[in-house]
Amino acid sequence: MIVMIKGNVGYPITLDPTVWIFDDRKIELEKAFIEREVNKDSESIFQKPPVNRSISKMEGEEYLKNSYVIPLHDFLNNAEPKANAKEAEFIKNNGKNEKISLEDAKNGYLLFSQKGKPLCEDGPVHFYYKDGSNQDNPIKHIKEIHIH
Repeated sequence: MIVMIKGNVGYPITLDPTVWIFDDRKIELEKAFIEREVNKDSESIFQKPPVNRSISKMEGEEYLKNSYVIPLHDFLNNAEPKANAKEAEFIKNNGKNEKISLEDAKNGYLLFSQKGKPLCEDGPVHFYYKDGSNQDNPIKHIKEIHIH
């Protein structure tokens, strides 16, 4: 259930989507594609560091009911793509890899929790474009993100 980011980067990194449920940067799937009333809200998502705090019982119950995405932006920036990097290739468990622009990847979301459960069958993560254009058909079966 891990996802690697590697390739044309300064630092290959390993992601563990199972811990993102506790990350304050997560967004409910249903709310991810709704235009923010204030554009600053969407920018602040990328600037807010995760907070390791206790969760209430009510929050815990909500986590077990909802589906969540997390912005891919911070993870890609932490890997430090090289100046000539232009694409992100999603290496998939089913062998049908898909390439998108690095910019689209940086602006997108990774679904890591569907109705409170990890994506065991077609995960570990799914990719959604920021504009929600592939909301009905996300990129699934992603096991690695290779930067070219």
